Amino acid sequence: MIRNNAHKYSVSAMYDVLNIPKSTYYYHANLYGKRVLKTDDKEISKETARIFKESRNNYGTRKIKKELSKLSKPRYVSRRRIGRLMKELGLVSNYTVAQYKPHKSTYNEALINNELQRQFEQEEPLAVIVSDLTYVRDPTKWHYVCLFVDLFNREIIGRSAGANKSAELVYQALSSIKGNLNDVQLFHTDRGKEFDNKLISEALETFGIQRSLSMKGCPYDNAVAEAMFKVFKTEFANGAHFSSLEQLALELDDYVHWFNNIRIHGTLGYLTPVEFKQDPIIFVQFSVDIPRFC
Repeated sequence: MIRNNAHKYSVSAMYDVLNIPKSTYYYHANLYGKRVLKTDDKEISKETARIFKESRNNYGTRKIKKELSKLSKPRYVSRRRIGRLMKELGLVSNYTVAQYKPHKSTYNEALINNELQRQFEQEEPLAVIVSDLTYVRDPTKWHYVCLFVDLFNREIIGRSAGANKSAELVYQALSSIKGNLNDVQLFHTDRGKEFDNKLISEALETFGIQRSLSMKGCPYDNAVAEAMFKVFKTEFANGAHFSSLEQLALELDDYVHWFNNIRIHGTLGYLTPVEFKQDPIIFVQFSVDIPRFC
């Protein structure tokens, strides 16, 4: 009775009128709450496990909370509760593993300016693209992956995998871009020699694309690409086993499709890159204080 009328009358007044001890009321209220919570936990645990599995073990509490709210029967759950359920289920995100980034000992001294100047928010597709390279281990040797990212919607628009860290690998990734390269205004990278060489320069000149290089020894100038590769290593490369370069290339294609079409991004208002490109207006309400590339 007290619980059903708590919205109309003072709880303390009601248990005084009914001559019910305060401790008795809160004991039963707490017991009832635990029973409801236990029943809800079963359903929420099931959905949490499903969402986590479909995210390829990558989503944390923030994104799982967002996905739960998008169900046909929305579940609005706190991140703390989701974290508790994940712990009970033994669900550990790939992002809980610390990553090591090797330090680059040599830099390209080319006299090319940083034209981007950390303007990572772009309003047109393909206006500015960024890139970087990373390594992937197979049982016997290293392979390398090059990715191109569109700053407009953080979509992976170009990729390549090869046995060597070279200009040819970058050129293959550039060639894989399906959009019109004449629309690209600026190409920004760090000062790796794979990006600043005759082969890449000629390709950029062909399409009238301006070059931009990060300041020497400053990864923050290419922060989106750096963040992209942290995501890539965590979600794809770390812990994976590739029997051959061919298998790496196939699984890379599958990951890129998932990343662009299924994986939600906090920096895009929890849309996928493809969804954002179709209707970027939706993003306006989420554009304040959202962590970059999460």
